[in-house]
Amino acid sequence: MRRTIKLDPIDWRILRELQANGRITNVELARRTGISPPPCLRRVRALEKAGVILGYRAILDEKLLGYGVAMLALVGLHSQAEADLVAFEKRVRGWPLVRECYMLSGESDFFLKCLAPDLDAAQSFVIDELTSAPNVASVKTMLILRQSKAEPGIPFDGEPGEPD
Repeated sequence: MRRTIKLDPIDWRILRELQANGRITNVELARRTGISPPPCLRRVRALEKAGVILGYRAILDEKLLGYGVAMLALVGLHSQAEADLVAFEKRVRGWPLVRECYMLSGESDFFLKCLAPDLDAAQSFVIDELTSAPNVASVKTMLILRQSKAEPGIPFDGEPGEPD
């Protein structure tokens, strides 16, 4: 289990602002958090160094870029020995169509979110790669018809540790 880190109210404001807009300038971030730019930059760098801020990304429109099929896959393995779980995770990292992978408890061992240019590519991936991978016992796929919510990051309303 990862440790949690103690943050003060200014750190929480910095995180809230950066999560909403990772391209905000340091000057604007400092203004919004009520401190001057040099200590603001020091705090951001300290949050990065501590591993609280893992990185910055652009959010891309999948469909406009040619990835019209989004699919979820529940994967069950024959063996849940640690070496077999690690081997599957390593294989998943090599599949570009898999954008997210989560190990689960319960009926399935892994949950994958995949993007493909079209149904043929999605089907090809499932048949040629996923179901034929070593140790894979079952695969249940579901096409995503519509995304109703996409809220990356953490909730800032009432989460543990955030000051009121």
